[in-house]
Amino acid sequence: MAQASAVIDVLKRELKARGLTYAEVARRIGMSEPSVKRMFSQRNFTLERLDQICTAAGIEFTDLTRGFNREEHLISRLTVAQEREIVDDPKLFLVAICALNLLSFDHILATYDLTEAELVGLLVRLDRIGIIELLPNNRFKLRIARTFAWIPNGPIQTAFKSAADDFFDSDFAGDDELMILLNGRLSPASSALLIERLKRLAREFSDRHAEDAQFPAAERPPMSLLLACRPWHPQFMRVLVRRREHAGGTTHRIKR
Repeated sequence: MAQASAVIDVLKRELKARGLTYAEVARRIGMSEPSVKRMFSQRNFTLERLDQICTAAGIEFTDLTRGFNREEHLISRLTVAQEREIVDDPKLFLVAICALNLLSFDHILATYDLTEAELVGLLVRLDRIGIIELLPNNRFKLRIARTFAWIPNGPIQTAFKSAADDFFDSDFAGDDELMILLNGRLSPASSALLIERLKRLAREFSDRHAEDAQFPAAERPPMSLLLACRPWHPQFMRVLVRRREHAGGTTHRIKR
Protein backbone atom coordinates (compact mmCIF):
# COMPACT_ATOMS: atom_id res chain seq x y z
CA MET A 1 0.00 0.00 0.00
CA ALA A 2 2.79 2.44 0.87
CA GLN A 3 4.56 1.70 -2.43
CA ALA A 4 1.35 2.21 -4.42
CA SER A 5 0.80 5.54 -2.67
CA ALA A 6 4.36 6.59 -3.49
CA VAL A 7 3.82 5.72 -7.17
CA ILE A 8 0.73 7.97 -7.22
CA ASP A 9 2.81 10.78 -5.72
CA VAL A 10 5.36 10.36 -8.52
CA LEU A 11 2.56 10.38 -11.11
CA LYS A 12 1.21 13.65 -9.72
CA ARG A 13 4.67 15.21 -9.90
CA GLU A 14 5.12 14.04 -13.49
CA LEU A 15 1.74 15.48 -14.50
CA LYS A 16 2.63 18.77 -12.82
CA ALA A 17 6.00 18.87 -14.57
CA ARG A 18 4.19 18.48 -17.91
CA GLY A 19 1.69 21.22 -17.06
CA LEU A 20 -1.25 18.81 -17.13
CA THR A 21 -4.24 19.61 -14.92
CA TYR A 22 -6.83 17.12 -13.73
CA ALA A 23 -9.24 18.71 -16.22
CA GLU A 24 -6.88 18.02 -19.11
CA VAL A 25 -6.20 14.47 -17.93
CA ALA A 26 -9.96 13.90 -17.68
CA ARG A 27 -10.47 15.19 -21.23
CA ARG A 28 -7.76 12.94 -22.62
CA ILE A 29 -9.07 9.75 -21.01
CA GLY A 30 -12.77 10.48 -21.46
CA MET A 31 -13.72 10.89 -17.80
CA SER A 32 -15.23 13.74 -15.83
CA GLU A 33 -12.88 16.01 -13.93
CA PRO A 34 -14.54 15.26 -10.54
CA SER A 35 -14.03 11.53 -11.14
CA VAL A 36 -10.34 12.04 -11.89
CA LYS A 37 -9.91 14.26 -8.84
CA ARG A 38 -11.64 11.65 -6.70
CA MET A 39 -9.31 8.92 -7.99
CA PHE A 40 -6.27 10.95 -7.00
CA SER A 41 -7.62 12.09 -3.63
CA GLN A 42 -8.67 8.54 -2.71
CA ARG A 43 -5.61 7.03 -4.43
CA ASN A 44 -7.94 4.45 -5.94
CA PHE A 45 -6.50 3.30 -9.28
CA THR A 46 -6.77 0.10 -11.24
CA LEU A 47 -3.67 -0.86 -13.22
CA GLU A 48 -5.68 -0.39 -16.42
CA ARG A 49 -6.66 3.16 -15.43
CA LEU A 50 -3.12 3.99 -14.34
CA ASP A 51 -1.79 2.78 -17.68
CA GLN A 52 -4.46 4.81 -19.50
CA ILE A 53 -3.43 8.02 -17.71
CA CYS A 54 0.25 7.38 -18.38
CA THR A 55 -0.44 6.82 -22.07
CA ALA A 56 -2.57 9.97 -22.32
CA ALA A 57 0.12 12.05 -20.59
CA GLY A 58 3.04 10.56 -22.49
CA ILE A 59 4.53 9.02 -19.36
CA GLU A 60 6.23 5.66 -19.39
CA PHE A 61 5.17 3.48 -16.50
CA THR A 62 8.87 2.83 -15.85
CA ASP A 63 9.21 6.59 -15.28
CA LEU A 64 6.95 6.19 -12.25
CA THR A 65 8.93 3.32 -10.81
CA ARG A 66 12.22 5.07 -11.48
CA GLY A 67 10.84 8.12 -9.71
CA PHE A 68 9.78 5.93 -6.82
CA ASN A 69 13.21 4.30 -6.61
CA ARG A 70 14.79 7.75 -6.59
CA GLU A 71 12.65 8.92 -3.66
CA GLU A 72 15.40 8.13 -1.20
CA HIS A 73 17.73 10.44 -3.14
CA LEU A 74 15.43 13.45 -2.91
CA ILE A 75 16.39 16.23 -0.54
CA SER A 76 14.82 16.04 2.91
CA ARG A 77 16.92 18.84 4.37
CA LEU A 78 19.41 21.40 3.09
CA THR A 79 22.78 22.14 4.65
CA VAL A 80 23.28 25.26 6.75
CA ALA A 81 25.43 26.71 3.95
CA GLN A 82 22.68 26.11 1.39
CA GLU A 83 20.01 27.69 3.56
CA ARG A 84 22.28 30.66 4.20
CA GLU A 85 22.91 31.07 0.46
CA ILE A 86 19.16 31.24 -0.12
CA VAL A 87 18.48 33.67 2.73
CA ASP A 88 21.35 35.99 1.82
CA ASP A 89 19.82 36.72 -1.59
CA PRO A 90 16.24 38.05 -1.25
CA LYS A 91 15.43 37.25 -4.88
CA LEU A 92 16.72 33.70 -4.56
CA PHE A 93 14.71 33.33 -1.34
CA LEU A 94 11.60 34.59 -3.14
CA VAL A 95 11.97 32.19 -6.06
CA ALA A 96 12.71 29.25 -3.73
CA ILE A 97 9.44 29.90 -1.88
CA CYS A 98 7.59 30.28 -5.18
CA ALA A 99 8.96 26.95 -6.38
CA LEU A 100 7.93 25.26 -3.14
CA ASN A 101 4.50 26.84 -3.62
CA LEU A 102 4.27 25.16 -7.04
CA LEU A 103 4.11 28.37 -9.03
CA SER A 104 5.05 28.21 -12.71
CA PHE A 105 7.80 30.20 -14.40
CA ASP A 106 5.26 32.43 -16.16
CA HIS A 107 3.31 33.14 -12.97
CA ILE A 108 6.46 34.07 -11.03
CA LEU A 109 7.49 36.36 -13.87
CA ALA A 110 4.05 38.01 -14.04
CA THR A 111 3.78 38.50 -10.27
CA TYR A 112 7.21 39.68 -9.19
CA ASP A 113 9.63 42.34 -10.40
CA LEU A 114 12.09 40.01 -12.08
CA THR A 115 13.38 39.88 -15.63
CA GLU A 116 13.23 36.63 -17.53
CA ALA A 117 17.03 36.39 -17.49
CA GLU A 118 17.10 36.98 -13.73
CA LEU A 119 14.52 34.30 -13.09
CA VAL A 120 16.32 31.77 -15.27
CA GLY A 121 19.55 32.48 -13.40
CA LEU A 122 17.87 32.06 -10.03
CA LEU A 123 16.31 28.77 -11.10
CA VAL A 124 19.71 27.56 -12.26
CA ARG A 125 21.04 28.25 -8.76
CA LEU A 126 18.14 26.34 -7.17
CA ASP A 127 18.82 23.47 -9.57
CA ARG A 128 22.46 23.46 -8.44
CA ILE A 129 21.39 23.44 -4.79
CA GLY A 130 19.11 20.53 -5.62
CA ILE A 131 15.69 21.90 -4.70
CA ILE A 132 14.44 21.74 -8.29
CA GLU A 133 15.27 20.06 -11.56
CA LEU A 134 15.16 22.35 -14.58
CA LEU A 135 13.27 21.03 -17.59
CA PRO A 136 12.96 22.31 -21.18
CA ASN A 137 10.98 25.50 -21.88
CA ASN A 138 11.65 27.01 -18.44
CA ARG A 139 9.69 24.31 -16.65
CA PHE A 140 10.93 22.76 -13.44
CA LYS A 141 9.93 20.18 -10.89
CA LEU A 142 10.68 19.91 -7.20
CA ARG A 143 13.40 17.54 -6.04
CA ILE A 144 12.40 17.45 -2.39
CA ALA A 145 11.12 14.50 -0.38
CA ARG A 146 7.74 14.49 1.33
CA THR A 147 9.63 14.72 4.62
CA PHE A 148 11.43 17.91 3.55
CA ALA A 149 11.82 20.46 6.35
CA TRP A 150 13.95 23.48 7.08
CA ILE A 151 16.74 23.09 9.63
CA PRO A 152 15.35 23.70 13.16
CA ASN A 153 16.48 27.19 14.14
CA GLY A 154 18.52 27.35 10.93
CA PRO A 155 18.86 30.34 8.59
CA ILE A 156 15.45 29.86 6.93
CA GLN A 157 13.50 29.41 10.16
CA THR A 158 15.36 32.35 11.69
CA ALA A 159 14.39 34.50 8.70
CA PHE A 160 10.74 33.57 9.08
CA LYS A 161 10.85 34.23 12.82
CA SER A 162 12.17 37.72 12.14
CA ALA A 163 9.08 38.32 9.98
CA ALA A 164 6.64 36.90 12.54
CA ASP A 165 5.32 40.35 13.52
CA ASP A 166 3.97 40.76 10.00
CA PHE A 167 2.25 37.36 10.24
CA PHE A 168 0.49 38.36 13.47
CA ASP A 169 -0.53 41.76 12.12
CA SER A 170 -4.14 40.63 11.81
CA ASP A 171 -7.23 40.16 13.95
CA PHE A 172 -7.61 36.65 12.44
CA ALA A 173 -11.33 37.28 12.00
CA GLY A 174 -11.58 36.51 8.29
CA ASP A 175 -13.30 33.44 6.87
CA ASP A 176 -9.91 32.00 5.88
CA GLU A 177 -8.14 32.98 9.10
CA LEU A 178 -7.89 31.37 12.51
CA MET A 179 -5.72 31.78 15.57
CA ILE A 180 -6.19 29.74 18.74
CA LEU A 181 -3.90 30.11 21.73
CA LEU A 182 -4.26 27.44 24.40
CA ASN A 183 -2.43 27.08 27.69
CA GLY A 184 -2.57 24.07 29.94
CA ARG A 185 -0.59 21.42 31.78
CA LEU A 186 -0.04 18.07 30.07
CA SER A 187 1.66 14.84 31.02
CA PRO A 188 4.61 13.69 28.87
CA ALA A 189 2.37 11.07 27.26
CA SER A 190 -0.31 13.61 26.38
CA SER A 191 2.31 16.02 25.05
CA ALA A 192 3.75 13.32 22.79
CA LEU A 193 0.27 12.46 21.48
CA LEU A 194 -0.52 16.12 20.79
CA ILE A 195 2.76 16.64 18.92
CA GLU A 196 2.11 13.59 16.75
CA ARG A 197 -1.33 14.92 15.84
CA LEU A 198 0.17 18.29 14.93
CA LYS A 199 2.62 16.49 12.66
CA ARG A 200 -0.29 14.72 10.98
CA LEU A 201 -1.99 18.08 10.45
CA ALA A 202 1.20 19.40 8.86
CA ARG A 203 1.25 16.40 6.52
CA GLU A 204 -2.39 17.04 5.60
CA PHE A 205 -1.54 20.67 4.81
CA SER A 206 1.26 19.43 2.55
CA ASP A 207 -1.10 16.97 0.83
CA ARG A 208 -3.73 19.67 0.22
CA HIS A 209 -0.99 21.95 -1.15
CA ALA A 210 0.10 19.29 -3.65
CA GLU A 211 -3.48 18.34 -4.54
CA ASP A 212 -4.47 21.94 -5.29
CA ALA A 213 -1.56 22.44 -7.69
CA GLN A 214 -4.05 21.61 -10.46
CA PHE A 215 -5.79 24.97 -9.95
CA PRO A 216 -4.55 28.23 -11.48
CA ALA A 217 -2.27 30.22 -9.18
CA ALA A 218 -4.86 33.01 -8.98
CA GLU A 219 -7.22 30.54 -7.29
CA ARG A 220 -4.59 29.51 -4.74
CA PRO A 221 -3.82 32.52 -2.54
CA PRO A 222 -0.75 32.06 -0.33
CA MET A 223 -1.61 30.45 2.99
CA SER A 224 0.68 29.99 5.97
CA LEU A 225 0.10 27.52 8.78
CA LEU A 226 2.13 28.08 11.94
CA LEU A 227 2.26 25.15 14.37
CA ALA A 228 4.17 25.53 17.60
CA CYS A 229 4.12 23.62 20.86
CA ARG A 230 6.58 23.81 23.76
CA PRO A 231 6.78 23.88 27.57
CA TRP A 232 6.58 27.59 28.28
CA HIS A 233 6.02 29.89 31.24
CA PRO A 234 5.40 33.48 30.08
CA GLN A 235 7.84 36.01 31.50
CA PHE A 236 5.19 37.80 33.58
CA MET A 237 4.49 34.49 35.30
CA ARG A 238 8.09 33.30 35.61
CA VAL A 239 9.09 36.28 37.71
CA LEU A 240 6.50 35.28 40.31
CA VAL A 241 7.39 31.58 40.57
CA ARG A 242 8.49 30.59 44.06
CA ARG A 243 11.80 28.80 44.45
CA ARG A 244 12.03 26.77 47.63
CA GLU A 245 15.38 26.29 49.34
CA HIS A 246 14.96 23.27 51.59
CA ALA A 247 18.24 23.69 53.45
CA GLY A 248 17.45 27.04 54.97
CA GLY A 249 13.72 26.68 54.91
CA THR A 250 13.38 29.98 53.06
CA THR A 251 11.39 30.80 49.96
CA HIS A 252 12.46 33.30 47.31
CA ARG A 253 10.85 34.55 44.14
CA ILE A 254 12.78 33.93 41.00
CA LYS A 255 13.56 37.10 39.10
CA ARG A 256 14.41 36.39 35.46
